[in-house]
Amino acid sequence: MARRSRSRTRRRNRARFGPLFKLLCLLAVGVALTVGATVFFRVEAVTISGNLRYSQEEILAASGIKMGDNLYGLNKVKIDRNIRTSLPYIGDLTIDRALPSTIVIKVTEWEAVAQLLVPEADHAAAAREELAAEDSKGEALAQEPWLINVKGKLLEPAPADSRAIAVTGLAPVAPQAGDMVEVPKSEGTKLSALTSLLEAVQEAGLTGQVSAVRLSSTQLTLRYLDRFDVKMKLNADFSYDLRLMETVRLQIEEKYSVDAAGSIDLTQSGYDAVYAPAS
Repeated sequence: MARRSRSRTRRRNRARFGPLFKLLCLLAVGVALTVGATVFFRVEAVTISGNLRYSQEEILAASGIKMGDNLYGLNKVKIDRNIRTSLPYIGDLTIDRALPSTIVIKVTEWEAVAQLLVPEADHAAAAREELAAEDSKGEALAQEPWLINVKGKLLEPAPADSRAIAVTGLAPVAPQAGDMVEVPKSEGTKLSALTSLLEAVQEAGLTGQVSAVRLSSTQLTLRYLDRFDVKMKLNADFSYDLRLMETVRLQIEEKYSVDAAGSIDLTQSGYDAVYAPAS
């Protein structure tokens, strides 16, 4: 009878402490894995590919990664932010771990597609007045041309010999490399139109054929092949307008000459295009 009682007691104890034992085992395994990762998985190498403008040393320094860092303790979001902030030409970026001890970084670099020219005196004065009304008195306007990518990211001040598309009609506010372009609120529509146009120009493979863009409150004028001034609405379907522009140019050259020049107006209601030869 006593043996049966002791046996039942042991079974009850095992049933009572069984889940606790399993939990302790799981905790022990977790601690062992953590210690193992901390002790064994250390950064011994960083491989970088896709870079052209920046050296591997520059990218590694910007990342903040140090040899000996814990492979699983690295914050990939922070590394991404560090690189993009320090190196504004970096576009797409991936960061992967390659066991047992390597970090693999792949980058794609932006191209400088356009340059925002310094606003003329009257335009700058109007922009400052608007900023003052918005309590942005401390925000300075650009004092030199700035290079941007197709998304409107500021890359660096434009060198004097830059061949990027020259853009007028915007007043960049407090430009800083790595930031997105900011303009007074009244110019938001123009800025959106510009980035949409630049993306369409790049997709159409026309970057080298467009030399300037002039923005106004309702439309823009694109300088094409240094022979045509092409007018488009700010809310246009730019992919369509660019295709139409090329088609009209071919028709003009066939009708007049391969050196024909002038203006092509794509803003008129009821008309696909209106051509006016250069005087």
